[in-house]
Amino acid sequence: MIRVVLADDHAIVREGLKRIVGEVRDFEVVGEAADGTQALERVRELAFDVLVLDLSMPGRSGMELIRLVKAEKPKLRILVLSMHEETQYAVRAIKSGASGYLTKESAPAQLEQAIRKVAAGGAYISAEVAEQLALGAMPGGDAAPHEVLSDREFQVLRMLAAGTSVTEAAAQLHLSVKTVSTHKANLMHKLGIGNQAELIKYAMKHGLGEP
Repeated sequence: MIRVVLADDHAIVREGLKRIVGEVRDFEVVGEAADGTQALERVRELAFDVLVLDLSMPGRSGMELIRLVKAEKPKLRILVLSMHEETQYAVRAIKSGASGYLTKESAPAQLEQAIRKVAAGGAYISAEVAEQLALGAMPGGDAAPHEVLSDREFQVLRMLAAGTSVTEAAAQLHLSVKTVSTHKANLMHKLGIGNQAELIKYAMKHGLGEP
């Protein structure tokens, strides 16, 4: 039996995932979480094999949450479920400790296979993500400037490139405007860009714009 915990802040998404998992004879949903705090609580209180984790939840989320979960239970397998199709998110998730990355759009068709492969100790990623991970591991490999950004800086970059203001980003990320402004200044310095127009141009060039 493969025991699964579903972590997503949308109840309707969890119900859909639970229905898919419930149809598999040797799968069992043993817990659910609606935010990062609950996800950590489930990790601490339950014995299970795979955490199906949404990247964008209230509170602690994304790469930070993956690292926190792995710090609690290093052997727990994590399958990330995300609305983002871009390889950048997948590569960061895998580097943070996830074992697989699946988009919500493809989840209905691939969830069973992904959970089964991850639970067996394998990795469930696309060929593009595997290639990016391999290139990043090669000595002397040329990394794009945005790859040196912290996870939060990368998140702020994506939001600003999509037209989100610093104030709006602060509200969505539950951070102060000053903190987001600092992240913006740091990421622009690391990327060698001087204004919002250049930031948007850079994001578009590297395929980092929001869908």
